[in-house]
Amino acid sequence: MTNPRVRKIADRIQVIVAEMLERRIKDPRLGFVTITDVRVTGDSQQASIFYTVLGGEEERTSTAAALESAKGVIRSEVARQLGMRIVPSLTFIPDALPESARELEEVLARAKEQDEAVAAQRGTAYAGEPDPYKKPRAAEDDLDDEDELDADEPGGDDLDGDVRP
Repeated sequence: MTNPRVRKIADRIQVIVAEMLERRIKDPRLGFVTITDVRVTGDSQQASIFYTVLGGEEERTSTAAALESAKGVIRSEVARQLGMRIVPSLTFIPDALPESARELEEVLARAKEQDEAVAAQRGTAYAGEPDPYKKPRAAEDDLDDEDELDADEPGGDDLDGDVRP
């Protein structure tokens, strides 16, 4: 739905349907409905209206039946307010977004619990030496190494100032 005209039509249909459900449709089967999204085909022939219902499975089924029976009244009001030559046919689809969001939250909660369990099992001491970084050698160690090399080399200088043959 990249066409801006189609997007405007979809937004307008969403507002019209929400107002109709709030004010004009008095079906007792209709639960607390929220229109979450409307998608219109590029040729404006079909409009898919996504909705959510607050409550359990019984409320969802009764609301679906109420929306199906009120489809004609809602479509005629959409036609009247849009003023288009061809009015899109309406299809009401229960939105699966809240259910998938709930499942995702459950998965994230389980992952967090597992991370906490692993962190509790982990010790406070790290593997290896307490200070894993390499340090430069001290200057005294360097002098001792040079003394040994100088004394061993032929013609080398030991620290007494004597030169060996």
